[in-house]
Amino acid sequence: MHEMSIAEGIRGIIEQSARQNGFDRVTRVRLEIGRFAGVETGALSFAFEVVMRGCAAEGAALEIIELPGRALCYDCGETVEIADRLDPCPICGGGKLLAQGGDEMRIKDMEVL
Repeated sequence: MHEMSIAEGIRGIIEQSARQNGFDRVTRVRLEIGRFAGVETGALSFAFEVVMRGCAAEGAALEIIELPGRALCYDCGETVEIADRLDPCPICGGGKLLAQGGDEMRIKDMEVL
């Protein structure tokens, strides 16, 4: 379950931010996770709750913003949203697509006290 490691990384970022910016409590964390990032959001939510115990984000709400997959179609030249890496272009039906996004994962923002 690599979601536990992801949650531990998030905790590290939160703790570092708390030291640098002088806040004591985090009430909400918003994450952006791309469709192709390979993260099971339910497992990440559980891991987040467990890993945040004893730190500034204990009890914080986790909001996950799912980002779509995007690809450049070499046939029509458009950047399109795709649900699966092997999907054809939804505009022209072409099959020559280069993934351009959807594998990212980042903390968008945090609400702190």
